[in-house]
Amino acid sequence: AAGCKNDKDKEPETTLTGNVSRPTWAVSTDYDYTSSMTAVVKVEIVNDQIVNENDLLAAFIGDNCVGIASPNIQTGLFFLYITAPNDQMVNDQMVNGKMVNLKYYSAHYKKLYEAADTFPFNNDTHLGTIADPFVPALVEVK
Repeated sequence: AAGCKNDKDKEPETTLTGNVSRPTWAVSTDYDYTSSMTAVVKVEIVNDQIVNENDLLAAFIGDNCVGIASPNIQTGLFFLYITAPNDQMVNDQMVNGKMVNLKYYSAHYKKLYEAADTFPFNNDTHLGTIADPFVPALVEVK
């Protein structure tokens, strides 16, 4: 019949929960440069954001984890303190401008997300405030 779809034409089903285990990200204690950021993560999967005490937000410069935080359950904000490793970085010029990427683990959904955009690390700066937090756009990591 015209207009009917075959089984193979069905749209793929989306699942709300995944099977990703909680990451074991860790920050090196060997650093010289710091920056801070107040961030809130919004994962719009079902018109709702479910913040869980086991959620994690981590910042990376390259493959180095340079910050990690769990959410404040009352506010849904992640207070993320970002450091830059001192791996032979002699002055601010060598670390400023390095691109930071955020990754977010949702314990409720058991999924891993990554920020769609990076932002530059700048020594002794703040990104976002409690009243006006930084809100990264996140995409699910497949």
